[in-house]
Amino acid sequence: MQSDNKILSDLARLGQSAAGTLHGVKNEIEEQVKSRIERVLMDMDLVSREEYEVVKEMAIAAREENSELASRLEILEKEIAKLTKKKK
Repeated sequence: MQSDNKILSDLARLGQSAAGTLHGVKNEIEEQVKSRIERVLMDMDLVSREEYEVVKEMAIAAREENSELASRLEILEKEIAKLTKKKK
């Protein structure tokens, strides 16, 4: 009876040790994968989200300014056309 408990106790300890080892291996693999992914992303020369948002805002502002300038140009062209008609 005593030897059965010792065997079960040893098996339980062995199982806990194996689980702890597997947990450690899992953590090590996760760190290796994370490190590899970070290296690949760095090599891809990607922009950060913050940089992307800044450039996006700049593009929106440039489009708005372009639209305003196009409207002003159209008005000026109409005025020039009127002036040239008056001269003739």
